Amino acid sequence: MRGRQPYRQLELHEKYGPVVRVAPNELSFSTSSSWRDIYGPRKGVEPFVKSEFYDGGNFAAESLSIVSERDPRKHAEMRRYLSSAFSDRSLKSQEPLIAESVDRLVDKLEEAGRDAHGTNMVMWFNLVTFDIIGSLAFGKDFGGVEAGKEHFWVSIVTKSLRLGALADCFRRFPAVSVVVQKVFSPLIDKLMTENRKHQKYTMDLVQSRLATHSDREDFLTKMIEARKEASISDSQIAAHSSDFVIAGSETTATTLSCMTYYLLKNPSILTQLQDEIRSSFTRYEDINAATAVPLRYLKAVAQEAMRVYPPLPFALPRVVPEGGCTVDGHLLPGGTVVSTSTFAASMSTANFDEPWNFKPERWIGENHTDDLDASQPFSLGWMELQTIMAKIIYRYDMEPVDDTVDWHRDSMMHTLWEKPALMVRFKKRE
Repeated sequence: MRGRQPYRQLELHEKYGPVVRVAPNELSFSTSSSWRDIYGPRKGVEPFVKSEFYDGGNFAAESLSIVSERDPRKHAEMRRYLSSAFSDRSLKSQEPLIAESVDRLVDKLEEAGRDAHGTNMVMWFNLVTFDIIGSLAFGKDFGGVEAGKEHFWVSIVTKSLRLGALADCFRRFPAVSVVVQKVFSPLIDKLMTENRKHQKYTMDLVQSRLATHSDREDFLTKMIEARKEASISDSQIAAHSSDFVIAGSETTATTLSCMTYYLLKNPSILTQLQDEIRSSFTRYEDINAATAVPLRYLKAVAQEAMRVYPPLPFALPRVVPEGGCTVDGHLLPGGTVVSTSTFAASMSTANFDEPWNFKPERWIGENHTDDLDASQPFSLGWMELQTIMAKIIYRYDMEPVDDTVDWHRDSMMHTLWEKPALMVRFKKRE
């Protein structure tokens, strides 16, 4: 409720160890082996199905998505018909759509970054990733970067996610939820209204895109192709598109923001990244996904950012199959809800040496000190993430404006991170 759940779970794991009871029938783990046991395929073991937590992520009662579908068979069918949208060929064909928005952002930063008070990069990263996912999911961007301000739908999505955070609290403690729902009734009603707005606007965008009969290389084109054999309704396309918007924009923006914060807090790391990027290219125009993705130190900075600040900070609960099963060496009865805490696992002193220190070197060469497999962040959008950062650092020198910001102290989590402002000044390289 207060937005500090990841930090509280980390405290509990540091105090009580790698397995902690977080609700009457729910256990949280913080080890690399728990990732494999809970989420990975295990020979001769029934899969751990999604818990009722995912019911709170339904786009609409009759339209489950790749995220909210709990039936393994139906989920596998969705993965099959959506896979073409994320194939290497498809992602490569989408690069021009991404580059257009990225270049617009880089150009905008020249003027915005001159301001003595700096410009808020958390805002800009949200704008550009939202524009990109709008282009890929609905056939048009939202014009956020061009306008330099948040599209109204970003606010609606954020409020809709807050409803999910409340639903998760109610799920864990049903006896308390009755009282809480009465106390917070006006707030819940308001969030429900925003959620309905989100559903309606998503549906309007999908139907508008379907009516254009476009052959653009975007996500929706692939779903339209698949609907003929998979009988996908307009509402279900909207549900998948809603997932893409949240998973494909907010998570990438979060990692870019975190990378920028830690680069500015660690000048030696920023200098090393500048050297790698600026020595790899002679012209800005040479930077694209194919040339940026192989940059080793850039990737290590991104990996470390996702370790210290996982873009999806909440746990992904599963249910132990009937008959019971072991997780991290513990035999658990069937029906027990289990999850690996992304934040606790990646920030645990049992898994990482000096976990609060930002050290990209962890991800380069041999590392016999850290359990790197304990960090398993959600990662969608590597291509745009590395391209955006490479282009910004190639063109500009940057400096922080407000040294008082503490990224972890000032962050809150309600389903996704609510990040502090990150004011930065930019100067174009000579």
